Amino acid sequence: MSAQEQFLEVIDRDEAERRFRAVVALEPLGSERIAVAEALGRVLAEDVRSPVDVPGFDRSNFDGFAVRAADTFGAAELEPRSLRLRAESLEAGACPRFSLAPGEAAAIATGGMLPRGADAIVMVEHAEVRGTELVIRRATTPGFGITYAGTDLAAGETVLRAGTLLSSRETGVLAAIGETHVEVWRKPRVAILSTGNELIPPGAPLRPACIYDSNAQVLADAVRELGGEPQHGGIVGDDLPALRARLHAALDSADLVLLSGGTSKGKGDLCYRVVAELTDPGIVVHGVALKPGKPLCLAATRGKPVIVLPGFPTSALFTFHEFVAPLLRRWGGRPAAQRRTIAARLAVKTSSDIGRTEYLLVNLVSDEQGWLAFPLGKGSGSVSTFSRADGFIIIPRHTELVAAGTPVEVQLLGEHTAPADLMVIGSHCAGLDDLLSQLQRRGVTSKFLAAGSTAGLAAARQNACDLAGIHLLDPESGRYNLPFVTDSVELIPGYARMQGIVYRPGDVRFEGKTLAEIVATVTGRNTEPSRATTTGDSAASAATVNDCVMVNRNQGSGTRMLMDRLLAGAKPAGYAVQPNSHHAVAAAVQQGRADWGLTIETVARAYGLKFVPVQEEHYDFVVPKSRRDRPAVREFIRCLQSDAARARLTALGFRVADPA
Repeated sequence: MSAQEQFLEVIDRDEAERRFRAVVALEPLGSERIAVAEALGRVLAEDVRSPVDVPGFDRSNFDGFAVRAADTFGAAELEPRSLRLRAESLEAGACPRFSLAPGEAAAIATGGMLPRGADAIVMVEHAEVRGTELVIRRATTPGFGITYAGTDLAAGETVLRAGTLLSSRETGVLAAIGETHVEVWRKPRVAILSTGNELIPPGAPLRPACIYDSNAQVLADAVRELGGEPQHGGIVGDDLPALRARLHAALDSADLVLLSGGTSKGKGDLCYRVVAELTDPGIVVHGVALKPGKPLCLAATRGKPVIVLPGFPTSALFTFHEFVAPLLRRWGGRPAAQRRTIAARLAVKTSSDIGRTEYLLVNLVSDEQGWLAFPLGKGSGSVSTFSRADGFIIIPRHTELVAAGTPVEVQLLGEHTAPADLMVIGSHCAGLDDLLSQLQRRGVTSKFLAAGSTAGLAAARQNACDLAGIHLLDPESGRYNLPFVTDSVELIPGYARMQGIVYRPGDVRFEGKTLAEIVATVTGRNTEPSRATTTGDSAASAATVNDCVMVNRNQGSGTRMLMDRLLAGAKPAGYAVQPNSHHAVAAAVQQGRADWGLTIETVARAYGLKFVPVQEEHYDFVVPKSRRDRPAVREFIRCLQSDAARARLTALGFRVADPA
């Protein structure tokens, strides 16, 4: 069977394991002693905040075509839509040098940076190239196939809190934000090679369209946790001869070789081509019915395993623990893993892909009936999800939908993983982020799910969390939050924060204008020519409106509700782009992917953006009355009302009311 024929011959997970174990030795390798990295197993003494946005750009999740979603509406097999295909191809690691106009499409690789104007991806299998035209046979929706900049980790966001015991998941996050300083039987020697032009080592300046290589760090520490000795092979660009030479050098010195990335269908994915050249026996598996982790490639040569892991962090970690970890335990003379489990109920309805066994990361929340499992939905490209999850559930390959309330078995991650003391759901705020850090210093651990004010309030009413952060305005009374309180919950007063329009300094479409003038400009409701235009005619004014792109917020968030009231039914360009945090909005405007948005003043200041106040709002906390006397909840309220916390919130730019 040729390498191309065997490529992605997707098989069952158990069959993949049987084939792999048939060609590798399972006996211990012997004994020796060697030092481990300093960070692993240590406890953080201070918070770690991200100095960069991760990802630092809007990134494609698939090989396909960058488009404007509206241009694909109505496309079907029998009635395809045609777009003009640009000659430029957006490869991983390349920064676009053009904007995508209406009616255009551009080829893009997995991990490629989206050009301005694009808001969705059409997958390769749903389109056909005909000369300079792209024929689309399935419509897409805004945001499909895209990981937005700043939606995973944001500059200034606290990613690890003081008091955290560092495992491989936490050090992987540190690598992803570019930090370089934080840390028997013979240990198996495992060579680790990272591949891709878009990768740069932690500590180097972050360039546009590039990401820090976090997989090398997280995989190396996972090997250490299992008693292995990692050998860093560095980063190899998309260069076939260089990758071939590096692979054979690794085989000479290591017991096992791990390659990260380059195992899917993109033309830059070279790992599988190099591994396909191996013999005795060579590739035995290429494609496993798993989500995440489908592109996994398993091979062996000269009695040494060679494994190509998917490039996305969550996919790489899951496949590592499924196929590599058991082998390292055996080689190191360690017993098989005894993963702890907790019986729980799925908190929300969850869909899954038919034909693939899915590993779904979750957070655990306790209620009077036991445990609720809340799915974490950032996807396999997220570097933070694994560090924040309590465990995962397995959805069988023939299951398409799991209803809310379904009993599930949660497999806990790591030997020391335990549910947090305080579970918080609701709207994200930099003030809440700081309060939870202060709480950690008091010995109370926490987990936070950014689900928006509406979802947080619903969770509190259903007794599905300890605390919900909300900022909901009742239009009839003009009051925040209190009108939404029911008999089952209690309102804990928080603080006030200012929401406003943000834009880049020097943008003449906004500079010097009042809020009313800005709204008129972005909605096209000007009754007079815009002061930003030079011609003074209505055509120029219309052109300004069409080129003025907004970034919205997720449905159910208080900020989205405020935006909809501000727009009064208008849906300007960019309305369908819906990241779920204030930081992501600011990142989009700062980087020029959008021209304006709505966020809080504290975040606008941190990103160096101009700010036009819209409305001061009250950010308060809702607590289920049945949980009011829990020690973690009482400690949070004491912390919130302390002089130290009030001073910190004031310094961050929030208005704290005088105590009654």
